[in-house]
Amino acid sequence: MTTFDKREQGFESKFALDQEQEFKAVARRNRLLGEWAADKMGLASEARADYAKAVVKSDFEQPGDEDVFRKVMQDLTGSGLGVGEGELRSKMDELMAVAREQIKTGE
Repeated sequence: MTTFDKREQGFESKFALDQEQEFKAVARRNRLLGEWAADKMGLASEARADYAKAVVKSDFEQPGDEDVFRKVMQDLTGSGLGVGEGELRSKMDELMAVAREQIKTGE
């Protein structure tokens, strides 16, 4: 194996690891977002956990964050809570940073 091949293999391994960590961070962010929204809606602890799982599952509907955003926004609005689009997107960004840090530190 040449040096170039070893280097290419190293880049491929790093890319795969980065992708795996990003996937885990997004899933964790979605769980944290679900827990936040459940708290805002006043759900009990068992319903809170179920709701957080439902938010995580909603991310598999289409690529990107819009499916998660849409689900949480509809649920909050349906519960009579006046959460704005900017507030929800800001919370998603905040929780993404938290999730990435947690994944990085192994929490």
